[in-house]
Amino acid sequence: MNRYLRAGLLLSTALGFAGMALGQSSSPFSGWFGSRETEGPVALDLRVTGDEDDLERMVRNTSQVVAALAEGRVTGQDILAAARADYARILGALYDQGHYSALIYITLDGVEAAEIAPLDAPATVARVVIAVDPGPTFQFSRAAIGPLAPDSEMPREYAVGETAGTGTIKAAAVAAVEGWRDASHAKADVSGQEIVADHNQNSVDSQIVLAPGPAVTFGKLNMTGYERMKPRRLHKIAGLPEGEPFDPEEIEDVRKRLRRSGVFSAITLEEADQLGPDNSMDVNLTVVEQKQRSIGGGFELSNNDGLTISAYWMHRNLLGGGERLRIEGEATDIGSDTSDRDEELTFRLDRPATITADTTAYLEAKLGRLREEDYDSDSASLALGFNHIVGDELTVDIAMQYQVSRVNDQDEYTDFRVLAFPAEVTWDKRDEPTDAKRGFYLQGEAMPYKGFNGTDSGTRLLGEGRAYYSLGEEDRFTLAGRARLGTILGAEIQNTPREYLFYSGGGGSVRGQAYQSLGVNAIMGRDGPIETGGMSLVNASAELRYQLREKIGVVAFADYGRVWAGDAWSGSDGWQAGAGAGVRYKTPIGPLRFDIAAPVGGGATDDGIQVYLGLGQAF
Repeated sequence: MNRYLRAGLLLSTALGFAGMALGQSSSPFSGWFGSRETEGPVALDLRVTGDEDDLERMVRNTSQVVAALAEGRVTGQDILAAARADYARILGALYDQGHYSALIYITLDGVEAAEIAPLDAPATVARVVIAVDPGPTFQFSRAAIGPLAPDSEMPREYAVGETAGTGTIKAAAVAAVEGWRDASHAKADVSGQEIVADHNQNSVDSQIVLAPGPAVTFGKLNMTGYERMKPRRLHKIAGLPEGEPFDPEEIEDVRKRLRRSGVFSAITLEEADQLGPDNSMDVNLTVVEQKQRSIGGGFELSNNDGLTISAYWMHRNLLGGGERLRIEGEATDIGSDTSDRDEELTFRLDRPATITADTTAYLEAKLGRLREEDYDSDSASLALGFNHIVGDELTVDIAMQYQVSRVNDQDEYTDFRVLAFPAEVTWDKRDEPTDAKRGFYLQGEAMPYKGFNGTDSGTRLLGEGRAYYSLGEEDRFTLAGRARLGTILGAEIQNTPREYLFYSGGGGSVRGQAYQSLGVNAIMGRDGPIETGGMSLVNASAELRYQLREKIGVVAFADYGRVWAGDAWSGSDGWQAGAGAGVRYKTPIGPLRFDIAAPVGGGATDDGIQVYLGLGQAF
């Protein structure tokens, strides 16, 4: 009777599974390790012989039987189908670990699953036993591969004396082919292999031969599937460097550019099977355009600061060249205890692939209305800018902006007019923007501006850094920190547009303190000092996040803020601090955030407990 599966002669392609043969056994083997009982409708006993903790975990993660029981699929037919599939799945996983003489038993109520015909499945199964003897670990007696491209990065595990897993052999073959493709040999492939397992010596003799093929250049981009998009603009957005040496990273860059445009719901890029007579290779692009219009919105709620709501309407591919028109409105401080409602309306038109394939030009107009505790402001601005993607993690944004505003301080009106030249650099190395566990985020902004009609000229500087570090099992603990520094140089506070000044307090800076509760009293009005933002700012925040369950996390945090009346962090100043805790609930679009915070020191500490509800981590 066929009682188990045993690895036989290993003779396979470098990218496929090793061969296997059925063996026989007349008696069970002993020395099992890691036996575990799972109580429920079906009892599961999983055993791995020898002291093999990692293999026992691997078998458990690989097994279809384990998955079926976890999902509640416990009929006899379900368990038999899973058990019969497990022989090959578990054997393949053992091959990946270099075990080519494995013995695998899977019994259903004492009967070997391999002996039960698919149509003879029992009505019920009370007990499943999965027993595995992995056998010895095989090592490479030879690990030859070639020819290799000059800069190929081969896995160190593919070497004489190392564990001869099929996963290592596959990785070596893939790395060798990628090395040639990186050197412009687009059609490099494995042309031959001889891989033999010696069961007497517990060794594997591996020889892989490569066919690099010719050096290749990019040919034409053949485009299909577009409807409203103009083909000339589609070609410009894709940015395929026709006539240049082949580089697989350029193919990925084309895909990223098309995805960033926001016009397409599906993108398929395929390298042509045949090369041209000049060793050029065409690339075939198929796109599916998504709906032209979409809407969205967001919110944040604080018991003291009130409600913040935002909504947008977007029209994609407005003129047939990938343009995006986005109209966005935001209202803040709705129901606030300290100020009236603030409003902002933004119109923005983006045009991708302007100047270069990685540069987006934009035209942006804003209308703003601020109703703060000590002053009112109405403003309008118009900006022309360019956003350039330097790489996956680095972005540069430059613009020219003209802004006018009228401020009412205690019934005294002041007009501000500035021509600004904001420049911003963002370096984002976070693993996940909405819920980072590792990495960092750096953003720096420098905005020189020219003032008119009594408005001072100066430079506004603002920098922000965030860092994340996780530890513990499955990165359950995350330490997160944020720091912000800003200052305005070369101007007097009374002659600086109010929108440029810095405040502290609220959900975006110091939780536990009321929104924009910390400013300065450096401008004298008709009835005394006017509270405005300051000329310099420092904010710091620290969070300890713990993932309690798959979807539920808890957070403890502390925030600090300081505002100065003068530039370069000089002059009169004030500080504030807050601390609290919160709960996070994972959703498909980011964690839902609920925070409770209280003031713990400094100015503006008489507003009591603050409650915040929003979407996404605080930073």
